[in-house]
Amino acid sequence: MDIRLSQCFIAVDDHDKALAFYRDVLGLEVRNDVGFEGMRWVTVGSPSQSDVEIVLEPPAANPNASSADKQAMAELLAKGMLRGVIFSTDDCDATFERIQASGAEVLQEPIDQPYGVRDCAFRDPAGNMLRFAQRPGK
Repeated sequence: MDIRLSQCFIAVDDHDKALAFYRDVLGLEVRNDVGFEGMRWVTVGSPSQSDVEIVLEPPAANPNASSADKQAMAELLAKGMLRGVIFSTDDCDATFERIQASGAEVLQEPIDQPYGVRDCAFRDPAGNMLRFAQRPGK
């Protein structure tokens, strides 16, 4: 049995700001931009991983979510409390320099971690934490 990741989701509160970051700063390609029932989903992905997509969706996109749940999700997103993703890179330091130059909020400068990777971390425009890891020998 072959099981592989196809899609993952990142909550964003402003698709245009998210696109400016994920497309223009990170270099991901836009694969889909869809409006449905008053909401918008944008799908991006790395040109080198055509079978993996990141869906940028509104927090609490579930149409059955209560007003209180939607408010709670928006507050957690604003605090940066929702989980982000970890990207791999072949040059952590160059990736750091490019993202830092965009004005993104730096959470961690490049560092060699005791578990074997060199990584750095930023917040995207919605507050999600994104890590960029370089494996040893790359």
